[in-house]
Amino acid sequence: MTHVLVTGGAGFIGSHVVEALAARGDEVTIVDSGHPGAHRAPLPDSVAGIPLRLVDVRDGTALEPLLAGVDVVVHQAAMVGLGVDLDDLPEYVGCNDLGTAVLLAAMARRGVGRLVLASSMVVYGEGAYACDRHGPVRPAARRIDHLAAGRFEPGCPHCGHALAWLEIGEDAPLDPRSVYAATKLAQEHLSAAWARQTGGSVAALRYHNVYGPRMPKDTPYSGVAAIFRSALEAGTAPRVFEDGGQRRDFVHVRDVAAANLAALDATAAPAGWRAFNVASGRPATVGEMAAGLALAAGGPEPVVTGEFRLGDVRHVVASPARAEAELGFRARIGLAEGLAEFAHAPLRG
Repeated sequence: MTHVLVTGGAGFIGSHVVEALAARGDEVTIVDSGHPGAHRAPLPDSVAGIPLRLVDVRDGTALEPLLAGVDVVVHQAAMVGLGVDLDDLPEYVGCNDLGTAVLLAAMARRGVGRLVLASSMVVYGEGAYACDRHGPVRPAARRIDHLAAGRFEPGCPHCGHALAWLEIGEDAPLDPRSVYAATKLAQEHLSAAWARQTGGSVAALRYHNVYGPRMPKDTPYSGVAAIFRSALEAGTAPRVFEDGGQRRDFVHVRDVAAANLAALDATAAPAGWRAFNVASGRPATVGEMAAGLALAAGGPEPVVTGEFRLGDVRHVVASPARAEAELGFRARIGLAEGLAEFAHAPLRG
């Protein structure tokens, strides 16, 4: 039996990870701070029958004793999403980066040598692209005047020609383009430094667009699927930004939980740091996802608004090959099946 400490264990993804661990009989310790960016209602006393400890990972005094006897930490606790504005910046850095640093220092003192880190596809910035004249290229950040004029597709940095999107692999250059993205990349760097200095093992799981039951609703930190779902629940049309053609990989939360267990169970878990895309391998546009969700919910069709957020990127499509080859993980839930469930599943207040 493995003893696993799950941070953020009452949250959207964390609670599904806890359920999966409990279902197979692992010993689980759960901590969560109940941060208002993720929780508006009071935290439950337990998750999957396991007592919940109200602990902020920035509080090393409260956190460190809970690491006694722990074999591996699954670190889910984080502020997510683009947030409201730059006033959120200190809280993002505090929760995500200071919190991770405190956790890693406590793990080193307690001799806990394995970490599964919830990272994100946002560390890539834009996805992978190719120009038919210049081959693989990395486009510059999209300009606000182009976005305002409805020019959403990034162009070749050499000739301005239209680009084709490609699958992005874990060895691609990293280029975070929002505060949240910068903090997730910092988590990766901090955990890599920890692994080098301690001889520990880190699996950094770069989640793509996760959706499913218990997503938080009606907050500026919610994912796009939850925002659309909340609109449909209120009887209003989902508002799709840009032209709806942004391409993503939507992966169901139970598949994400399975990826965490696969990372825990990997027989080849050598000392060091390794990143893995966690994705379905079946990309779709945001407009297609919104339309599928509206159809499943029996609600109004989406409205394409042309609005944009400067921190958003255009296309990020994952290669799931490494996770399958090295962790034995492959997503099982297709988008149509997942949306049919999600359309009527409870959200978290």
